[in-house]
Amino acid sequence: MSNPATKSPITPPARFVAVAACALAGLAVFQFFGNATLGYIDSHSLFYWWGYQWTNGGSESEHGWLILALSGWLFWRNLKARSKEPGAGSSWQPVAAMLGGLAIHLLGYVLMQGRVSIIGLLLFTWGVLAFAGGRAWGRAAAFPLGFMCFAIPLSVLDTVGFHLRLGVIDTAYHLAHLVGIDVIRNGTQLMSANGGFQYDVAAACSGMRSLMALAALSLLLGYLNFRSWPVRVAVGLLCFPFAFLGNVVRILTVIVVAHWRGQAAGVKTHDVMGFGVFVIVLGLVQLTVWFLQKKKIGGGLPENHSPESCHIIDDKRSAGWPVMAVVVIFAGLVMLAAHRLDAIQVSPKVGIKLAADGVNPVALPNYLGTIWEGQAADITPIEREVLPADTGFSRKNYVALRNLNQRVFLSIVLSGRDRTSIHRPEICLVGQGWTITGQFPHAFRRPDDKNARVPATVLRIERELTTKQGKKVKVPALFAYWFVGADKIVASNAERMFYTSLDRLRHLQAHRWAYVVTQTLTPDGEEAGLARIQSVLDGTLPVFQEPLPVASGL
Repeated sequence: MSNPATKSPITPPARFVAVAACALAGLAVFQFFGNATLGYIDSHSLFYWWGYQWTNGGSESEHGWLILALSGWLFWRNLKARSKEPGAGSSWQPVAAMLGGLAIHLLGYVLMQGRVSIIGLLLFTWGVLAFAGGRAWGRAAAFPLGFMCFAIPLSVLDTVGFHLRLGVIDTAYHLAHLVGIDVIRNGTQLMSANGGFQYDVAAACSGMRSLMALAALSLLLGYLNFRSWPVRVAVGLLCFPFAFLGNVVRILTVIVVAHWRGQAAGVKTHDVMGFGVFVIVLGLVQLTVWFLQKKKIGGGLPENHSPESCHIIDDKRSAGWPVMAVVVIFAGLVMLAAHRLDAIQVSPKVGIKLAADGVNPVALPNYLGTIWEGQAADITPIEREVLPADTGFSRKNYVALRNLNQRVFLSIVLSGRDRTSIHRPEICLVGQGWTITGQFPHAFRRPDDKNARVPATVLRIERELTTKQGKKVKVPALFAYWFVGADKIVASNAERMFYTSLDRLRHLQAHRWAYVVTQTLTPDGEEAGLARIQSVLDGTLPVFQEPLPVASGL
């Protein structure tokens, strides 16, 4: 027989005021000083920044609504299951979580990393719930709030998904040849040799866009069916091999149907198999769960306390005024610090020489002696639309005057205040139809200083073409890039991100970074290609790039 006093939660009015004050202080921080990157999404609200991703197809985070709904259900389920646990708990854990969440958010604000701020928001939310409902609410909220990490846009699985996507395309490509279908692959594009069908296997088409949702649902199945955390995590990780298998089946099915019945039939199959991937992956995960349960692995089903009602909050606990005071004051200090960070101006110092407008890099020369002629290379409309308005450009195609077939593309992209102008180049290359076959470091020399070097990352890329005679040939090329900061040069995007964050953290400085790219075809070999790039840089480096030291590296 249950105690009538447990039929409804009891919260002392004074404690309710303290909890509400902490929650409102956090709400003010994350609403008005939540997002420091005012680029693609011009809003200071972290709630708006995060929610916008769930409605924007390009963010590949539409599953966020599903994760939010499941997290709410999990919290309600866990709260009912723990209704008989004591409500009182240690006060230091909630206050530590709230202060830690605000501190993590401030770190994310300094680094201009919204994802870090979201982690801070989730930790702060846990602290508020634990402060309001004690130990039972804290335990009930732990997994649901952790589960919300799967709704973070462009998640930590983005890079893994990218490589899985390339593996899916490559596997489907080879399987198609095994079954006698002649397919050409260029980056993420698959096409028949006779022109019967052509598909750009983008993230959405390969199913890798749904990888986060599949990982979340796989982990959820493990969480609901087992007690052992190692087994729960192992079941969640099964989504990777199963997603790989499911997407190979999808792409291969599209190729076979398109080869048999044409492009239109392949498109219909592509749409149907989008749901087929979920069926395959979750079906295989559920089959694994059934097998593990049959073998009695994982500790069996989680305990259920068969609740009758929500627990009572201990009236004898303190009202929480000291906690409220500490959290509200700290939230005010975070907002003050964020306001000071917003006032930071972009440093006028840049490592790239500027044109008269102060936005774009200096124009590249039209002629490099009697060896190269520079031809205009237009900025594409999609670049103008996607990149922030204060992004600067300067680029040219250089053609060898003695051999018009020898060309070198040189491009400089200069960020403005928003760091989102600059990004990792590998994904764009593959999307443009190139296949990356390898990479290596290389140091180009400056012609005006025999001891100076420019470190670069060089990608080996290739594209498959069909000649007029019907013969398939692979066209190789080299793609070299590096990043130029205000006072250093780095060869990788990871180094650029590290030094950008370090400058903001240590010196409260916001620098503009430049992304320099050179590309040339290499039918005559890599050494000849590198020599061509060096020849163009001999005539252009002193024109556009300041002599800067090389960063020490990570």
